[in-house]
Amino acid sequence: MAFTDFGAALEAAELPVPEPGPGEVLVRVLASSVNGFDLGVLAGNLKGVYEYEFPVVLGKDFAGTVAALGPGVTGLTPGEDVFGVVMRPTLGQGGFAEYVVVSEQYGLARIPEGLGHARAGALGLAGTAALNALDAVAPEPGETVLISGATGGVGAFAVQLAAARGAHVIATARPGAEAAFVTGLGATWAVDHTDLQAQVRAIAPGGVAAALHLAGDGPAVAALLADGGRLASSRHYLPEESDRKITATAVMADPTPATLAHLAAEAGEGRLRVPVARSYPLAEASRAISDFTAGSVGKLAVTI
Repeated sequence: MAFTDFGAALEAAELPVPEPGPGEVLVRVLASSVNGFDLGVLAGNLKGVYEYEFPVVLGKDFAGTVAALGPGVTGLTPGEDVFGVVMRPTLGQGGFAEYVVVSEQYGLARIPEGLGHARAGALGLAGTAALNALDAVAPEPGETVLISGATGGVGAFAVQLAAARGAHVIATARPGAEAAFVTGLGATWAVDHTDLQAQVRAIAPGGVAAALHLAGDGPAVAALLADGGRLASSRHYLPEESDRKITATAVMADPTPATLAHLAAEAGEGRLRVPVARSYPLAEASRAISDFTAGSVGKLAVTI
């Protein structure tokens, strides 16, 4: 599923099977998922940041089997189950395809027993972003952490990872099904983003120790930090210097093999839930994008 120029629609396309170069692996893709990055690519928002090599195949996530090895690749064998994040220097190949070429050294890991392709295809980018964001604020057991954007893919992983470290999680979610979703993942409290200040202050009058800004208004989230609090933002919001001594980090997902292997082990052994809300066949990837844009809880998977 590719688009041929800026402003063009995402459509089915017949393209040659790519060939792996030195240090690269050809993967037969069986599963992927939708991420916010994909929307930015399709909208042309990354023009000037990345080179678009049209036709551009969408999809950052992938899971499948090793189909072929490029020169110099020794750590894998054809037929092995792998997953990860497409981390190519240009935008062209993606996970919404039958085949993709990726680096052996970055953005790739084996799928352990107990995980499977479908869940692995929804884990890579969002799981990495969640883990990187949580590591940036490093919550201690017993600390209160606010997660703004908790119902999305990154947020759903972040809630679980924070709770597993013993943090008390305040998660943004609308009353009803969304609130039940985040509390089911381990959040102690669910708060409505439309009344964020009042509801969070009722729980933590002096402010929260740490916050993840994955969605919503950055200044509003930062205002809820206690003095000396820590903020991680996947939306690249950094508050201005003040006497509150807030430590802020702009987070970009860094899917190293070690990070991916750790996430896969946690998911494969049942300690980390991959919250796939719905799955779409490859031909319906455009509908998956539309549903993601309209707002979804958890991850939207694509099967190839």
